Amino acid sequence: MIKEEFKKISEFLWELPASTKRGMKVPARLYSSPALMADVEERALEQLANIAVLPGIINYALAMPDIHSGYGPPIGGVGGIAYPQGIISPGFVGFDENCGVRLLISNYQSDDIKDYLKRLSLEVQKNIPSGLGQGRKIKMSQEQMDKVLKGGVPFLQQQGYAFQSDISHCEEQGRMPTADATAVSLQAKSRGRGQLGTLGSGNHFIEIQRVSQIFDKRAADVFGIAPDQVVIMVHTGSRGLGHQNCSDYLKIAAQSLARYKINLPDKELAALPAESSEGQRFFQAMSAASNFAWANRQMITFYLRQAWQKIFGQGTELNLLYDVAHNIAKVEEHVINGHPKKILVHRKGATRALPAHHPDLPEDYKAIGQPVLIPGSMGTHSYICLGTEQSKEAWYTVNHGAGRIMSRHAAIQRFASQDIISQLKAKNIFIQSQSAKGIAEEAPQAYKDIEEVMRVVIGAGLAKMVAQLTPLAVIKGE
Repeated sequence: MIKEEFKKISEFLWELPASTKRGMKVPARLYSSPALMADVEERALEQLANIAVLPGIINYALAMPDIHSGYGPPIGGVGGIAYPQGIISPGFVGFDENCGVRLLISNYQSDDIKDYLKRLSLEVQKNIPSGLGQGRKIKMSQEQMDKVLKGGVPFLQQQGYAFQSDISHCEEQGRMPTADATAVSLQAKSRGRGQLGTLGSGNHFIEIQRVSQIFDKRAADVFGIAPDQVVIMVHTGSRGLGHQNCSDYLKIAAQSLARYKINLPDKELAALPAESSEGQRFFQAMSAASNFAWANRQMITFYLRQAWQKIFGQGTELNLLYDVAHNIAKVEEHVINGHPKKILVHRKGATRALPAHHPDLPEDYKAIGQPVLIPGSMGTHSYICLGTEQSKEAWYTVNHGAGRIMSRHAAIQRFASQDIISQLKAKNIFIQSQSAKGIAEEAPQAYKDIEEVMRVVIGAGLAKMVAQLTPLAVIKGE
């Protein structure tokens, strides 16, 4: 029982000594609470310890309070890796490369839209295909696909699908310049050709919400949010393209382990030397898939704006507050032993949370810090937070959501979709979904308590609370 080996070192932080498991180069640390620790799977903790074995790992293997088991490293796992002499790991990025969340803000109050909510939800669902493998009728050409993979949101802005503020309010300005479309396989491109501007399945969603509570008025004023304001949260990623891209490079990494003399306790951890030709190629391909994901969320935004204007008229706008990624690896500068140093930070099911005055922030947020978006489970609160200086211990990272405590299969076996719909209706939450199965597997009971997760986030200093969001309507895929 590896859980018993974790020692509590502060109110919200546990540590597993590097001596616990053969091959660990650094301790493993987990941000949690006694209540959350009780539900953490042993497998997820084993996977966290495995991060500490990776060549080039710096300081600690880290996990956020929403930790749960995944492929290779756990979801909620974070690792700062020496660059370029360390490794890069497809499994540590995750299959849904640059899955992420963005928040759009309106100038409407919840009372203004309550009589239009069902109509708006149906219009959104009609405009934005959702579900496993679902795509648009019009498919991109090879040339268009390559331009999206290379250009991301700035390319779409040139085509009239984005505002300039959509670029500045996107992590990495919606484009990683390290992208190389030729590093992405034809099979991956084929899977993505019709999926730009589509939602996908699983825990992906579009949620119409209201601002139910403000905790930091100064930050809220800067963000342009106020009590009872209507906002729209979008959660999705790179669809079939990113999944195929990860699969492609996992095979390459697995086949290269012996050649590069990389010994790992789990084949799912398969990694490549970051400076190797294969490692560089994966980074270029992952960057391209990340650009596709930002472009996907941008096209969803374009179609959301169309739906919004169809219901409420021309001149009504949805402005992007921010867009954050949570399955990605990026070269970042951090202070290590008193000196700035570039490292390769892997965040899997975890999101960047930069403090005030960080050079990578847009000018209008520089004085207060990065907007951090933390969605809850279906029907529960979500939160807008701020990055803090204290989170430098975690490479300026915070969790990406509540985190599962039950597999999708177990949720389907245990919960009836109609019961979930009735529970949401009792909370005055309208749900629109293509599939009863999709509702059951995303039952709120299958996830950790978002309020307890946020208690850890705030208590550990990973982020600062700005506002609470309450769902009005949920649009889901399969």
